[in-house]
Amino acid sequence: MLKNGRVATRLPVRDLEKARAFYAEKLGLEPAEERPGGLLYCFGETEFALFESAGAASGTHTQMGWSVDDIEATVADLRRRGLEFEEVDMPGLEVNDGIAEIPGNYPSKGRGERAVWFKDLDGNVIGVGQSIR
Repeated sequence: MLKNGRVATRLPVRDLEKARAFYAEKLGLEPAEERPGGLLYCFGETEFALFESAGAASGTHTQMGWSVDDIEATVADLRRRGLEFEEVDMPGLEVNDGIAEIPGNYPSKGRGERAVWFKDLDGNVIGVGQSIR
């Protein structure tokens, strides 16, 4: 049954209004729906939600990621909005202008990926990547 379903991400936030402002100002995103304690963002067949929680994100791994067609343009736009990206220093990764090149990938997606990561106000780690074809 799960294989016929859709996957959706849920991210915890402590202050929903501050999170709404961050996602609007820094990422240019507006919720498609809202309910008490939650915001739903929809893009085609995908979605993610922010929900108010007393819990905290670990901040140690990617919790959500976007795949984009032009990572340079996306990163430039996000930087213009004042978004700060995480510094990446891992063995085997080459980093140019803050964008890491990650060798290897799922064969159907290409031969690698170029990526950046940032944290939202609550420490949720979010990635943006472009497959290398």
